[in-house]
Amino acid sequence: MIIDLHVHTKPLSPCSHIDPLEMVAEAKRRGLDGVCLTEHHALWGRSELDELARQSGIRIFTGNEITTDQGDILVFRYPVHVPDIIPIAELRREVLAAGGFMIAAHPFRGFKVFGFGQLRMTPEQAAKRRLFQLVDAMEVCNGKLSEEENRMALEVSKILGLAGTGGSDAHQIDEVGKWVTVFDRDIRNEQELVDEIRAGRYTIGAAPAAS
Repeated sequence: MIIDLHVHTKPLSPCSHIDPLEMVAEAKRRGLDGVCLTEHHALWGRSELDELARQSGIRIFTGNEITTDQGDILVFRYPVHVPDIIPIAELRREVLAAGGFMIAAHPFRGFKVFGFGQLRMTPEQAAKRRLFQLVDAMEVCNGKLSEEENRMALEVSKILGLAGTGGSDAHQIDEVGKWVTVFDRDIRNEQELVDEIRAGRYTIGAAPAAS
């Protein structure tokens, strides 16, 4: 089952230019079986998701991209609106209590720009970031990041033994499916999505060529 785990749509994500109906049509055209809407500090209602899935014929899942003092986190199975930046330790406590799941989003975005590259930070050094002690997985293939940034994330995930996921981080329609997570089993809801990531029953790839 091919799912893009990281997609933003308007108007819930003001930075996105993607209309939800256009997004699901493009996802279906690209051969995706599902998408996960991870808006910035905003949650879709279940009835809205069900209607979008009915109209599109693909599975629609929901998460939330929450900004913490340690970076952006994709959160699943945590149906709480978080309007502002939150300390990651506080978010971790609340998500665990709710039985949720946390993925570090684009953890090395801009690492060269901000000096890590010039300092020759090794993956072993990068793995010591507090962020990685407080998440369940990390995004190792993000459609907005460079090959080098994604490679650093992949190396760190291997050092730490953290699950690595892929998602487009789409904000434009042509970005949908740039990276996807391909699950071995059929997934019907967010609980099964989390269970399959925990079990490691998936691979990371790109969406099939558009028909």
